[in-house]
Amino acid sequence: RPGLTVGPGGVLLKDGRQYRGVGINYFSAFLRTLERGDDTSYREGFRELAGRGIPFVRFAAGGFWPSQWKLYEEDETEYFRRLDAVVRAAEEAGLGLVPSLFWWTACVPDLVGEPRSQWGNPESKTIAFMRRYVKAVVTRYAASPSLWAWELGNEFSLEADLPNAAEHRPWVNVKLGTPDARSAADDLTHDMIVTAAREFARAVREHDPYRAITTGHSLPRPAAQHLRTEGRWDPDSREEFACNLIDVTPDPMNLVSVHVYPFDKQGRFGQETTSYAEILRPCMAAAAKTGRALFVGEFGASDTDKDGGPARAREENLAMLEAILETGVPLAALWNYDLPDQESFINVTPTNHRSYLLEELARANRRLRSDEQKDAKLGQ
Repeated sequence: RPGLTVGPGGVLLKDGRQYRGVGINYFSAFLRTLERGDDTSYREGFRELAGRGIPFVRFAAGGFWPSQWKLYEEDETEYFRRLDAVVRAAEEAGLGLVPSLFWWTACVPDLVGEPRSQWGNPESKTIAFMRRYVKAVVTRYAASPSLWAWELGNEFSLEADLPNAAEHRPWVNVKLGTPDARSAADDLTHDMIVTAAREFARAVREHDPYRAITTGHSLPRPAAQHLRTEGRWDPDSREEFACNLIDVTPDPMNLVSVHVYPFDKQGRFGQETTSYAEILRPCMAAAAKTGRALFVGEFGASDTDKDGGPARAREENLAMLEAILETGVPLAALWNYDLPDQESFINVTPTNHRSYLLEELARANRRLRSDEQKDAKLGQ
């Protein structure tokens, strides 16, 4: 079976064997060539990462802004020529891909002229567009050995059930294809998010019966379940946290997604601060209990002065990575490789002062491969 699959008990499998790996986000790998057809810098990036033993990347596999879907709508052949080249470059480098098809929650609704709440309507233009693009992408790349898993989008769940939703409505940028105003119809609820995830997973399963499917969600907010049921910011217990985490990962989704950053340690489970391992263990347990695997789709620490500077970021990054390894998380991806817009605080390249993180990822994957070999010997 191609790519990553989820076996009995929520065990993540690759090539029929239990698998663990730590990759990196390469958010703009496709977006850069979508914007400028002659930009093939992702090729060098893929070779660099694969050469370091970093096994896969998570990336945006569609436009972020509505305007970035213009090529797909007007010249689908050229659009897929560019995406084909990205997939082919990953195949040549021996690198895995986790494409996130609809990164920004408001993009597709804006594109089709609907409010964002239509993610919750299975008969909407938003869902129809999603199904059309899923079919085009999944059928095109289902045979690729580089395609590891399919993802809906980025952190949809953080937008759900906010009492102050009016303060957090999607950006307005008419030049990039958004409407000129937002309204309560752009606010999202838990049920809308679940519908979007379920319909996406069903659309994928029509064309790919095997690969893992994930949401792209972040960790539930510390009060996510209370916001859902009572509209209050009271902190959730570990049990409520686990309930929300699984509820936003509906069948046939089988790869639970969370994103972990230093601020996630604050105010969780009614505690002043919580360790990364304390956060990840209930995620692992909830996923396994429901026959799913866990994907830490983003982790990382900003190194600005207000966040404690480079020394503090290094400490936090290494602590997150160690917690991922210690708690048995099967799949994780650092944020982010070669994104110049974030150079001032978190971008990682082979030549900047954060290059140590590439070395740490390589070391983590060597450690995981060594553990696999030991387990194989014990099993003989």
